[in-house]
Amino acid sequence: MNEKDYMIRAVAADEQIRAFAVTSRNLVEEARKAHNTSQVATAALGRTLSGALMMTSLLKNPDDLITLQYDCDGPIGGITVTANNRGEVKGYVKNGNVVLPPKANGHLDVGQAVGKGTLTVIRDLDLKNTYNGQVAIYNGEIAEDLTHYYAESEQVPTTIGLGVLTDHTDGHVKEAGGFLVQLMPFAADKVISRIEENMKHVQDVTVMLSEGMTPEDMLKKVLDGLDVTVTETIPVRFHCNCSRERVENALMLVGTDELDDMIREGKDVTLNCRFCGKAYTFDVEDLKKIRERAVKSRG
Repeated sequence: MNEKDYMIRAVAADEQIRAFAVTSRNLVEEARKAHNTSQVATAALGRTLSGALMMTSLLKNPDDLITLQYDCDGPIGGITVTANNRGEVKGYVKNGNVVLPPKANGHLDVGQAVGKGTLTVIRDLDLKNTYNGQVAIYNGEIAEDLTHYYAESEQVPTTIGLGVLTDHTDGHVKEAGGFLVQLMPFAADKVISRIEENMKHVQDVTVMLSEGMTPEDMLKKVLDGLDVTVTETIPVRFHCNCSRERVENALMLVGTDELDDMIREGKDVTLNCRFCGKAYTFDVEDLKKIRERAVKSRG
């Protein structure tokens, strides 16, 4: 079992390939605890967290963000995950309590939990430019959806593997991680053929991690015979940048009438961050100050 979460960036076959791999057990477990998710919801969220982290490696600047949004008709209701280029990721599912029977092979049925709908990939670049790409959900299994996104929206040949292994007794995360491999436009046919042949022998991500394989080991397996060179290793973590000030600003936006109603009720108001579950409580005096600020801000 891997003790630390980290991601590697690599090139292979004389830079005809760029590749990434991550081990993310701790951060997925932290997300599970924050949202108290069921096993299948943990798997869906964990795969998306790992996928988003690797996709940020294709961004250029530290403050660039990538957001994956699943708008779906399955019982999970939707998934939203945001990651930055510093190895920080956060996210949530709309219905974390969904419970489904496993598939015939015993695996968690993430595809059934997600269902059909759209996957939107949002890139926030340089804190000012936003680019959106949207595709139909391929099968809800996350890795295949992201692979489909790259093929349809960006026309980049991509192979992605993602996995989350949970304990059947209490649901805690035993393993999590994945890999992402992309071919450059000038990749030779023999390189493409080698990857295709390698993938026939690659085990599930959770199997590889359970056997003690590291991100480096996973890429060596996927890119066997293609001269892998790791260019960077970075720690990754579940991290939310919510704060009391941000929540106060959100309360200011609800309007003075609604704030007046809260104040008249005379009760504490508690709001939870959707991304990390952290609770922020405001008493009546806090609400009065927030109302005053709201009035002043309108001039």
